[in-house]
Amino acid sequence: MSKNTEIHTLNLAGADELNIVKTFECGQCFRWNADENGIYTGVAFGYPARVWTENGRVYLRSAAPDELWREYFDLDRDYAAATRSFDGGEYLAQCVEFGRGIRILRQDRWEALCSFIISQCNNITRIKGIVERLCAMFGDELEFEGERFYSFPPSARLAGLQAADLAPLRCGYRAPYIIDAAVASGALELDRLAAENGTAAKKELLKLNGVGEKVANCVVLFGLYHMEAFPIDVWIRRALKEHFPPDFDPASLGDCAGLAQQYIFYYARSHGNE
Repeated sequence: MSKNTEIHTLNLAGADELNIVKTFECGQCFRWNADENGIYTGVAFGYPARVWTENGRVYLRSAAPDELWREYFDLDRDYAAATRSFDGGEYLAQCVEFGRGIRILRQDRWEALCSFIISQCNNITRIKGIVERLCAMFGDELEFEGERFYSFPPSARLAGLQAADLAPLRCGYRAPYIIDAAVASGALELDRLAAENGTAAKKELLKLNGVGEKVANCVVLFGLYHMEAFPIDVWIRRALKEHFPPDFDPASLGDCAGLAQQYIFYYARSHGNE
């Protein structure tokens, strides 16, 4: 896609269809931040953008082609139909109602892999800080409405670094994992993994240093768009233990189990004690 499109405002979706607070704050992405007026600013696929809700509609301002954002926010999928297929009892029904408006973002594959490697044993505030420092140090500078932003650095740019080069990120033991993933990303062919089934894709990702079940499932869901993936972290594990039968199999939730996971995660985290 050309990056020469003029900055313009897009009437993106209804606020009932896309709740930007829930979508950006449910743990699936790390480059969107709200100001005091609730306007989110972020960068996706090299395009800075602002997103806000006004009079029941969601608007987005950027220089990107409109179709990029429809795909990014997964707006052509019928989420209402997907949730009707869930059979997870009263608790899941509460989670769905509470999280209604969440969309599963279709993120850049390499960005998702790198970001979720950074996310392991980490909280969202720290993850965002590390990701922003990574972009500022190694990404391309972007100008948008008088402000400076940075693209997510391509894997090839990080592949030639040493772990010590990432010391300013303060990412700790994750530094060699980031570089190993950058080196391996070409051989992995993330676009090819997206075309395979989720199980096969996860098996390939698990070969990477520093990538375990949770990180692999997050990449499969948020970077490769296999909606059946069901990442299990501390919040999900607790919810499954407390509200689902011992023999519950997330696969029973069907092809959009990952959407159910996001509803459960958002509900559990919003109602838990951090």
